[in-house]
Amino acid sequence: MNFKILEANGIKIRSMIAGEGPLVVLVHGFPESWYSWRHQIPIIAKAGYTVAAIDVRGYGDSDNPYPIDAYSMRNLSLDVIGVIDALKFNDAILIGHDWGGPIVWTTAALNEDKISAVAGLSVPFFPRGKISAIDLFKKIYEGKFFYQLYFQKEGQAESELENNIERFLELFYFSSDARGIKYSIENNLGKNNKDPEATLLDDMPVFKTYPSWITKKELSYFVKEFSKNGMRGPLNRYRAQQIDFNELLELSNKKIKQPAGFCTGSLDPVNFFTGTGFKNAEDLREKIGGNYENLISTALLENTGHWTQQENPKEVNKFILSFLSKV
Repeated sequence: MNFKILEANGIKIRSMIAGEGPLVVLVHGFPESWYSWRHQIPIIAKAGYTVAAIDVRGYGDSDNPYPIDAYSMRNLSLDVIGVIDALKFNDAILIGHDWGGPIVWTTAALNEDKISAVAGLSVPFFPRGKISAIDLFKKIYEGKFFYQLYFQKEGQAESELENNIERFLELFYFSSDARGIKYSIENNLGKNNKDPEATLLDDMPVFKTYPSWITKKELSYFVKEFSKNGMRGPLNRYRAQQIDFNELLELSNKKIKQPAGFCTGSLDPVNFFTGTGFKNAEDLREKIGGNYENLISTALLENTGHWTQQENPKEVNKFILSFLSKV
């Protein structure tokens, strides 16, 4: 594996590159890094693919422009296309996790000739709604705390998270993995009963030990990455959602046409605040299948929280290799 700094869409995107063969681009979410795919990169490369695990703009050693509109979904999609072009491929297979999911879904929907297949972890594809996500959240969480609404406050969220990046990542990661979700369920936490003026880290559970899926040394890599540029770039993705709603009219009533796959954990909190709450694998396919023309692979991983490919790399690798073999 080796790093390359790629000129893509007018900015620099850092990518970890491995292997030879058809191109697979891996796109991480918040608050993550190319390093989130450390368990997948060698496996996919060994299977006969060129793997490019990127740092999304605003992260790591990729450029981190200041304006909110620089982080629109259209810009992030153009970054992915720029990576494909910079690596001199005609097309690519995309796999994304968390915010990387909407990034790869949108890229596939807008570039059907360049994206041959697409898969997402944690966040399935949704066409453009009748109102923006932010306006929807304002209605659903009126008088309540919701992290995405809190992130809209420029400067305030940055100040809280950057005050102690290690503590932020420990609390944020560990509250959303399988152990953290089980703890929250057992102790009736996370029911949107926080004061609307609360901050993100208020009342998050504190664990004395690290979970089995990450070591302190591995977390220190993420800390180092976020210490470079701070949190404004990553947070701007949340702030650009109104821009997305206004810019992406073509995603209204859109379906993903390419061969597609979706994998998530049974304890992923995204399933709950998006209203999906999958009961089993069949229920998952029934609830999201209508948004795809060719949904060829689905998986619901037991005892897995939000950090899908890190928490359960064995099953995620199995899912990815099976998906790749079909496309």
